[in-house]
Order: sequence, then structure tokens, then C-alpha cells
Amino acid sequence: MQVSVENTSALERRMTIGVPAERIETEVNKRLQQTARRAKIPGFRPGKVPMSVIRQRYEDAARQEALSDLIQATFYEAVVEQKLNPAGAPAVEPKVFEKGKDLEYVATFEVFPEFQVSGFDGIAVERQQAEVTAADVDNMLEILRKQNTRFENVERDALNGDQLNIDFVGKVDGEVFAGGSAKGTQLVLGSGRMIPGFEDGLVGAKAGEERVLNLTFPAEYQNLELAGKAAEFTVTVNSISEPKLPELNDDFFALFGIKEGGLEGFRAEVGKNMERELRQAIKSKVKNQVMDGLLAVNPIEVPKALIGNEVNRLRVQAVQQFGGNIKPDQLPAELFEEQAKRRVVLGLIVAEVVKHFELKPNEDRVRELIQEMASAYQEPEQVVAWYYKNDQQLNEVRSVVLEEQVVDTVLQKAKVTDKQVSYEEAVKPAEAPQAA
Repeated sequence: MQVSVENTSALERRMTIGVPAERIETEVNKRLQQTARRAKIPGFRPGKVPMSVIRQRYEDAARQEALSDLIQATFYEAVVEQKLNPAGAPAVEPKVFEKGKDLEYVATFEVFPEFQVSGFDGIAVERQQAEVTAADVDNMLEILRKQNTRFENVERDALNGDQLNIDFVGKVDGEVFAGGSAKGTQLVLGSGRMIPGFEDGLVGAKAGEERVLNLTFPAEYQNLELAGKAAEFTVTVNSISEPKLPELNDDFFALFGIKEGGLEGFRAEVGKNMERELRQAIKSKVKNQVMDGLLAVNPIEVPKALIGNEVNRLRVQAVQQFGGNIKPDQLPAELFEEQAKRRVVLGLIVAEVVKHFELKPNEDRVRELIQEMASAYQEPEQVVAWYYKNDQQLNEVRSVVLEEQVVDTVLQKAKVTDKQVSYEEAVKPAEAPQAA
């Protein structure tokens, strides 16, 4: 077999492969002999058909099959011989494809980039430090109470924060417009759910009252047909309910699975959850900075084939997440290309860090992470056991731990500064999260 390789770009290779005619004929004859043993042809007993008849009937098909298999086999042999690492399937172009002659074809493909990770000392990371205070727990208790607010009917004028049950009809230029009418809608005044002026216009209304609101849709309104237009809404207030926050009692604690310990027990459980959230938030922000830094100090070119594969994966994820009667390939590739490229580049860089430093998942850290995740459940022991009985889930945790070890490896050489912040600031998502 003869092989020659041409570098047509930084990552693209054009490989010409020649396969001797003798090897082709050997493969063709092998397939014809297999066919002869099972061929059923009128006038001949099975296995007794003359080879001349077999060749006459089946040689073309056997040759096509042999050539297809030989191209796959010889391509693999060639890349191993040339020590190449293809990043995708090759595009094959036959040059000589005739009976009795050597097979010659050209395979064009991309290879994985060869690089060494470096520049860790040029990565700057700000690591936030925070603690959960008693005031933070108090604030969280109020948030939980508000999330479980119930509304009770009242006989008074509506105030901001009240929930109104309303019917309304909206018109533009005297005509009812699509989506502008509803009956029995629950609306909390001050929630900002409706266009500017709608909720303010209902403050002070009474149950049974009808109000006409003359408003203007915002210029940047999502429905371009209505953006900037004047509208008239006729609103009937059916009922008014005021918010009632639940008491911090056993009934409230039971909503969160806390049946013992009273207020102190509930505060302790909330505090533990907040501590867990705080650790994860700080860890996530540090990881994002490390990944951004690795990208910045290790610019590499990546195969288009890998980006294309990742785009397709993101398309499928988008369809699964948002549903709808749409096929993944109907979503424009441009929507996902930047994210796909980032993920591919980071994947290659992280893999190279793992390889260079010979990292393996630390099984103690794997168990610690599983136990921490399990602690959020009522029966953590069962959750831990479930992970260790499911290889796929366990390997996903190992991958997370391995990424954490990559981050730790980079932090050993990066420029790390610690910054004391409040709990609220620490758990607040970064403005532009860049998770790998």
C-alpha cells in the first residue's frame, strides 16, 4: 500500500492511498467463494455452482463491496501508519477505480490540533469569600414566606400588592386585537406583568367597578404590530384579594419536609442549604474564570467537523428544552456556532490538561460530591447507593470531579486574589456566565 500526505491547511490533510490490484482481487475472490457456498441457482445443487457462473452473476456486487470495505480498512491503516488523528470521517474521491488496476483514492479530512497547554501564570482569578449570617437566614425566611403567599378576598379599594381577578378587552383604532382580551385573569398589582400604566390604572378600584385605560404600547414591545400604538382597555374588576404571609409555624415548616425541631430546626436546615448554595456559587464563578483564562492563553484552531457535530448536539438540546413542532436541522446553525466553538475548544484544552498532568478522578472527592448532593434529600443514604449502582450517573460525577481537579491544577499557578463579599453578592450569577 502506498500513502502520501499533503497538508492543505493547518488542520486539513489530503491523503492519497494506493492499494495493489492483487489485494483487491483477493478480497473479491473471498466474497465470491462465500457466495458460492450459499447461492441457490436453478439447475445446481447448493454449494456445487461452478465458479464461472458465480462470477458471472455476482462479481460486480462482490467487487463493489470489496472496494468499499478496502477503502475503510486502508484508510485506517494509513492514518495509523502516518500517525494522524482524524477529527471526523473523510471525504473520499476515487482516482483509479478500474478492474485489474491498482485502486487509488484521495481522502480529505481534518485532524485534531497538536498543542501543549501553557500560560497558567497569566490567568487572573478573583475568588470570592463569604459566609451565611443570621441576617442572611432571616432574609431567606422572608423570601420563602413571600413565595408561599396566599390571597384573601377583601372589601376595599385595590392597593399595590393586591391580587385582582379581572376581565378586560383591548382595542387599537377601535378594533379588538388578537391576544388583547381575557376573562378571569389573576393580576397582582405592581408585578409589572402588563404594559406600563395598566396596573397603576387599577389602583383604587373597587370590586365590580369598570375602568377604561388609555395606554400606549412601548416602542420596543415584542409584538411589532402593536409597538408604539395607542390602545384602549376596558377592565372589569371581579374581586380584590390582599396578600397574607404564612406564619413561621409547624405547618409552614412541613411544606419543606421539616417535621421536627420547630423554628430553630427549620433555620438550621435553611442555613445548611444556603451554605451548600454558597459553596457551589463560589466554585462555579472560579471555574468560569479559569476556563475563560485557559481560552485566552491557549488560542487554538479547531476542526470544523467537531464544531459542526457540537452545533447539531446543541440543536437537539434546544428542541428538547423548548419543544414545538420543529426539527433540529431547521434551527439556524449560526445561533449555536459561537457556543459550539467555545465548548469544543475548552473540551480539547481540558483534555490536554488531564493528559499532561496525568489526572484521574479522585474517588474520595467523588464520594464527597455525591454525599453533598444527597444531603439535599430526605434519605441521603439511598441517593448515595443509587449513584453507585448506576455507572452512567457515577461517571458523570467523576467527570465533574475531574474538571474540578483541572481547575485546582490551574489555580496552583494562576494569579488568585481573594475578595470578601456578602452572601447575596456571592450567590448572584455572573453577568455573563461562560460555563464550559
